[in-house]
Amino acid sequence: MQPVTRYAKSGDIHIAYQLFGDGPINLVLAPYFVSNIEVYWEHPEVARWLLRLGSFARVAMFDKRGTGMSDRVPELPGLDQRMDDLRAVMDATNMEHAALLGASEGASLAALFAATYPARSRALILYGGFAQFSSWLPTDKDLSEFLAYIDQAWGSGGSIAVFFPSLANDPAAQQWMGRFERLGASPAAATELMRMNSQIDISNVLPTIRIPTLVVHRTGDRAINVEGGRYLAEHISGARYVELPGIDHPPFFGDNADLIADTIEEFLTGVRAPVIADRVLATVLFTDIVGSTEKAAALGDRRWHDLFDAHHATIRRNLDRFRGHEVKTTGDGVLATFDGPARGVRCACAIAEEVRSLGIEIRAGLHTGECEMSDDDVGGIAVHIGARVAALAGAGEVLVSSTVKELVAGSALRFGDRGARSLKGVPGEWRIFAVER
Repeated sequence: MQPVTRYAKSGDIHIAYQLFGDGPINLVLAPYFVSNIEVYWEHPEVARWLLRLGSFARVAMFDKRGTGMSDRVPELPGLDQRMDDLRAVMDATNMEHAALLGASEGASLAALFAATYPARSRALILYGGFAQFSSWLPTDKDLSEFLAYIDQAWGSGGSIAVFFPSLANDPAAQQWMGRFERLGASPAAATELMRMNSQIDISNVLPTIRIPTLVVHRTGDRAINVEGGRYLAEHISGARYVELPGIDHPPFFGDNADLIADTIEEFLTGVRAPVIADRVLATVLFTDIVGSTEKAAALGDRRWHDLFDAHHATIRRNLDRFRGHEVKTTGDGVLATFDGPARGVRCACAIAEEVRSLGIEIRAGLHTGECEMSDDDVGGIAVHIGARVAALAGAGEVLVSSTVKELVAGSALRFGDRGARSLKGVPGEWRIFAVER
């Protein structure tokens, strides 16, 4: 009997989730490219595998917004919103911290969440995952062919030949896959999701993950190249890597489906208590008033202080709006942090627009990286990079590092390439992008 589908609120969006199992470990299953949590249970092999997880864990699985049983949305989610949805499900199921099982595209989401919220992430399991989309569809031609399949044959179950080819000649399995496609997402939504997925690159995030991690991949996986799994394991410190034979992509199909579940159980049941880390992945924002000295001299002390207070009030209002955290003032600007890069970019743009009505311009810069957090400050190389990026900006400009640009893929933000730059005191060259507004 399948679990009851319930809804968590992520902002104004209803996220469908199910909770099952009574094991001692909380486990969140991050979804695939498309999903439908009710259709999963209609296939006996999938249901058996999920119940296997529930034998040793309390499992929550969900459909991200725009897919499955969750609300349809006018714009499909970037990674920031997908993290919001995952966190909303954890809150709704009273999971203060949980192990994260990310499969396929869900592995990228789980890895980013683990780096951003280490205090809520007990352990990380990445199955059939990738850091860069090229591990899935390596060329533009490959992507175009898959998009053509969505346009012409979505709902037929024809993708079974790629995702679980061992059952490609099973009419019942193909029928189930067709229903899974149709109820997972519409053709238009599936197309948009794939275009967003094609921009995924979390390579720079992997070294910041500091919780126990297991990476599992099948050597002959037809959907996600095994090199994607090997790359994840090589770039996450201390990760355990298990490579198994097989050609199917989902863990619940194929001869070693039970072995995959056994490997996950063994890993989780030996996990230590969660560590509250003081180093987390965060997006840092620096702002600065352009020409502040000249403006202060022209206005005089009293009028300048009034203007300065209005400037700070504008910044703080927008930090509240976009869930930013003010760390400190920095001369004529502010250093703030965000748990999602897209929110940080949108906040910077909103501040830049609003302060113009005060007769001033700001410059702003953002970078996402591992930060050393304390009660009243933030440090680390990521902070230095953010400051250097901001220093390159002109009046009214919002500049970001390439890391930020890669992590906001699918957010509808647009950027202009400003080329590779040397940042004072930071090794190597960094590609800089200007937000287009």
